[in-house]
Amino acid sequence: MPNSSIKSVCVYCGSRMGKGKEYENLAHDLGERIADAGMNLVYGAGSIGLMGVVARAARDAGADVIGIIPEHLDAVEITQDGLAELHVTRNMHERKKMMFDRSDAFIVLPGGLGTLDETFEIMTWAQLSLHKKPIILLNHKGYWSPLLELVENVVREGFASEANASLLQVAETAEEAMDLLKQSEAQTEPSNSELM
Repeated sequence: MPNSSIKSVCVYCGSRMGKGKEYENLAHDLGERIADAGMNLVYGAGSIGLMGVVARAARDAGADVIGIIPEHLDAVEITQDGLAELHVTRNMHERKKMMFDRSDAFIVLPGGLGTLDETFEIMTWAQLSLHKKPIILLNHKGYWSPLLELVENVVREGFASEANASLLQVAETAEEAMDLLKQSEAQTEPSNSELM
């Protein structure tokens, strides 16, 4: 399938701002660039932290923003207004599955344990050949370098192949992440029943 098949990008990121204005600026830049590329944003539906920043930037720049949130987080994370679509799921598993189904590619901004969980899960699905969607890690100022070192160690110690390490494409800026995305190809996915 051609690059133009990447219509919707899922962004995993923190529900906190982190320390330093640069994280907020990065999320804002990415949201605008997703909109400028004519793509939709799929994300966790919150209005707080980097989640809210990337969503508002994409929405205000003209992208359709699709929020997906589980019932138990709907009140806690304060759902963003002005979304093109809002889906409230019964649990986290349904949320992550729907985010996967609605997305052609994934970009990982700085975040916490939830972002790590989502990233490792989507990498694992790729390792198991359940999808070939691009996964781009936005390693701004080395934020994700410890994660990359961990993956390298897993490979070095024989618990994964070199191919597993290459599941992640790495960018340092939002511009580089979008350039990588444009070079990638979203390929035909297996049926939903094969994933869960």
